[in-house]
Order: sequence, then structure tokens, then C-alpha cells
Amino acid sequence: MADTPRAQWSDAATVLFIADLHLDPGRPRMIDAFRAFCAGPARTARAVYILGDLFEVWIGDDDDNPVWDRVLDAIGALSARGVAIHFMPGNRDFLVGDRLLARTGMSRLDDIEVIGLGDRRTLLCHGDTLCTDDGAYQAFRNQVRSPEWQQDFLARPLAERRRIAAGLRGDSGDAMSGKSAGQMDVNANALRALCREQVVDRVIHGHTHRPGHDRWTVDGKTVERWVLADWFTAGSMLRAHGGVIESVDLGTT
Repeated sequence: MADTPRAQWSDAATVLFIADLHLDPGRPRMIDAFRAFCAGPARTARAVYILGDLFEVWIGDDDDNPVWDRVLDAIGALSARGVAIHFMPGNRDFLVGDRLLARTGMSRLDDIEVIGLGDRRTLLCHGDTLCTDDGAYQAFRNQVRSPEWQQDFLARPLAERRRIAAGLRGDSGDAMSGKSAGQMDVNANALRALCREQVVDRVIHGHTHRPGHDRWTVDGKTVERWVLADWFTAGSMLRAHGGVIESVDLGTT
């Protein structure tokens, strides 16, 4: 028997999903767009799910760049209004810690979460764990998600962490340029196996930066999939309300 979903939202509730914002001090317009989202459409929601890569890179909760105050204060103000905000670490911001969560009022999600949207079991994930054809990335992910690696990294001075993060970003760009589109996309067998294991009707994920809506057949059952858009050129969200899910372009400020 499948486990009971961690959260159950009725069709009357408005639930929003975003991912892959990659907020960065060098892209102030998108930081403004996110603040507008928090002060606007997000206030009408019962819950907001951030499914990874809120930040382009997060080097620790002690990062003293003042631009982050604008982001964290916007989230905190939304949380203070009673909107439930759930954060799932992505491949860029897996070092978000308890200090940031406490400041913003966000709750942390596991890598795989199942919630109820109306009468449909809906699986949430960032999406990187499903890209199993990219063996080099999966090995890197296992390394940086280990407590030992994270403890060592967070013990280093901020300036050193910034240099390391910049190097990793450069390496990531170089690595992506040498990979095929298939390597960087979700593996069909991995997706079907996860749907089978979790007994779900729907999947929502990000990571691939290939927004879309499709349907998969898993053991004769149809599973709906939504892939979230990134925020590189415009804001975007997925809105569930009244038994309907729709993608909404938020534009920029």
C-alpha cells in the first residue's frame, strides 16, 4: 500500500510550483521578478513549492552578500502572511541550511515528496536524480551531498567558498557543452520506476529547463507529467486550483 501523502490539498486550494530561478546578484531583474511574485500572485496561494535551484549557487547560510536580504525578506514576508512555503534543494542550492529556513519560515522537503492535489497522488522532485544517463553528474552529486564534503566546504572561509563555487560553475558549463541532449534529460526507465514505486498519478519536476506537459504509460496506467520552466528570461509558475493545473508566465518587472 502506498504511503499517505505528506500534504493533502483540496481542489479549492491554490497551490503554486516554481523551480530553477537561479537567482544571482548579477541578474537583478529576476530578483525583482521573484520579489514581485512573493508580493503578488503567491499571496493568493495556500502553499508554494520551490522545487530546487532557487539560487544560482548557495555557498552557506552565512553568505553576507546584501542582495540576499532582499530575497529572504520577501520569502519571510510571504510566510508571515500564512502561506506555507516548501523548499526542495536542487543541484545548485543543496547547501541551504536550517538558519535560512528559520529566517524565511520555509520547510524543507525530501528529494522525493508525494502530496495530494485533489484526488490525485502527485510526486514532486527537482528532477536531477532522474537524469541517470549522466553518470559523471550522478557521481558528482553523490560526492557533494555527503555530510563529510559539506562539512569540509562550509568550514572554509567565505572568500574561498566563492572561488570554489565559481570554479565548479565553470566546470559545469564546460561539462554540459560536451554532453548530448539525452544525457541531460530524464531517463524514461528511471521516471517509470519512480512512478511505479510511489504509485502516483502525476509528476512535477524541474531541472531540465525543458518546460512541458506530457503523459506517460506506467504498467498500463497514465501518469501526467509537468516540467517547470526556468527563470532565465521571465518568471513562470505552475498553478493548481479547482482541479485544473496551468502554466503561467509571470514576465519580468
